[in-house]
Amino acid sequence: MKRTISIVLGLLVVSAGAFAQTKEETIERALAAAPRAMQEMATVINWKADFTYETLRKGTNRLVCYDMSGRPGEQPFAAECTSIANLDRVAQNLKFEAIPDKKASQAAFDEAETNGTRVKPEFGSVWIHLRGPDREHARTHTTIAVPGATAQSLGLPDNPKMGGVWIMNAGTSTAHLMTPGS
Repeated sequence: MKRTISIVLGLLVVSAGAFAQTKEETIERALAAAPRAMQEMATVINWKADFTYETLRKGTNRLVCYDMSGRPGEQPFAAECTSIANLDRVAQNLKFEAIPDKKASQAAFDEAETNGTRVKPEFGSVWIHLRGPDREHARTHTTIAVPGATAQSLGLPDNPKMGGVWIMNAGTSTAHLMTPGS
């Protein structure tokens, strides 16, 4: 029995090591979402369980990228980039998304939006998501944050019926420009 337990524990240690990434692999994975021209200058962080982060590589521009693979609700391959000014918003998102009950999680988002504690993203900042079953089959989705924007304030529709750029979640801190095909 002791031998069986030892073998099983040994296999667990080996298999866990197979899924571990080096710092360089984590950086490379996170930067997969960054536009090629910005990759060299982007900051790369790693989110911790307490919704803080460690900087893996300091960049020279305002783009920050991070690996989201393996987080609840994410695809097996998931990387994101945004403005460094949006990290408080991302931390709040992660905190609310970590609530196991989906209704309670959405209620936390809604309450923060209603009571004014929802962290606003930087107006005009980009959010680039690269997600999929693996790197080769991942799809890019890019949006531009326009918190509080409405159809009246930007002159863009607040629905996709026109076939062009439109404002999703108009009038909220989550308002963002959607582009067809991205």
